[in-house]
Amino acid sequence: RAKTHFFDEFFAIDLVKDKEGVVCGALVLEIETGEPLLIESKTTLLATGGCGQVFRTTSNAHINTGDGMAMALRAGIPLMDMEFFQFHPTGIAGKGMLITEGVRGEGGYLVNSKGERFMERYAPKAKDLASRDVVSRSIVTEVREGRGCGPKADHVMLKVDHLGESLIAKRLPGIRESSRIFAGVDPVEEPIPVFPTAHYVMGGIPTDRYGRVVVPAGTGEEAQPGLYAAGECACASVHGANRLGGNSLLDILVFGRVAGKDIIDYVRDNPFHRSLDQASLDQAMGRLTSLDRQGEGVSVHAMREELTRTMEDHAGVFRTDEIMTEGLKKLDAVRARMPDLRLKDRSKVFNTARVEALELQNLLDVGMAIAVSALHRKESRGAHSRPDYPKRDDANWMKHSLYFLDGDRLDYKPVRTKPLTVETFPPKERVY
Repeated sequence: RAKTHFFDEFFAIDLVKDKEGVVCGALVLEIETGEPLLIESKTTLLATGGCGQVFRTTSNAHINTGDGMAMALRAGIPLMDMEFFQFHPTGIAGKGMLITEGVRGEGGYLVNSKGERFMERYAPKAKDLASRDVVSRSIVTEVREGRGCGPKADHVMLKVDHLGESLIAKRLPGIRESSRIFAGVDPVEEPIPVFPTAHYVMGGIPTDRYGRVVVPAGTGEEAQPGLYAAGECACASVHGANRLGGNSLLDILVFGRVAGKDIIDYVRDNPFHRSLDQASLDQAMGRLTSLDRQGEGVSVHAMREELTRTMEDHAGVFRTDEIMTEGLKKLDAVRARMPDLRLKDRSKVFNTARVEALELQNLLDVGMAIAVSALHRKESRGAHSRPDYPKRDDANWMKHSLYFLDGDRLDYKPVRTKPLTVETFPPKERVY
């Protein structure tokens, strides 16, 4: 009805601006032909999803490489609260596909190599129904302390066989199918090997309640004209430090709608296109043409493997100053080698290697945002757990982090601005 045109199989490279720094479209790549295309717009809405692929084990789709977040970073926009990354406790070990917590809701439970229902130790009342971050940390603790299952003792087991075949067939048919395909086990007969998997980022591109992208300005913040974000790539902070299951729908449905309604008003008040700054376009094109460099260099696959393993080992479920400082050094080493990235195939038509190289650059930028933000938040809050700072510190850390790509700079802003305050719903300690 709206005569919308969909550019299928196009990859967004970078946002483009006018001379005043206002975003007025994006440079994209047609994957089929390898040709760049400039799309100019009066408003731009980023709805590019999460960035779970920055970790080696993730439940996220292969396309969730933080592209929109990285585009915003390169446009000078900070990412907010990126240290808060939720790990789902029951991903299929070594693969990452989700085993829904509905399995535990139906009566399934976790056991270690000794057959112990270990969640009784960590959450005596809630047990296996504790929140995702608590269960994830409990599983990792069991494995670290030598009570993991399997030849490498690197996971735990989720038992559901006691529920009976009829209940599993009626209530959990998809889980049975996934377990058979990806884990090679039938949960009716044997337990499912599970381990925490990177699942959802609570942080993202900072927005207000209308989906407008906001940046610091003086003692407050101001909306970026014509730029919006919604969904997992955005951070309206409805999740705080730890999303509840299902609330991702709130992210995209509510804020997608309110952003769309605000866009109508914006375009009505700003009916004309802005003049594109050639320097902005040249910078975006430079990112694409840099991949045509000749000679020997580093492969995309090897560098991505190093990046994702570093993120999982040094910015995963457990974080300490020592672990994350070492991880940042490794990320800096990856960044230093990025100019050495080379494509063996430099053809244009359906060159997925070129797309993977662009995705790798995005993953590195987003990975740095997560690691730097996590290192500097010296407390434990929600999904951000630090054994060296085990308590939540509302006196010093009741604030949002803002990561800027330029110089890996961090800034902060208060959790709420007047007239709203957190006094309406005072934060309380979460106990089990």
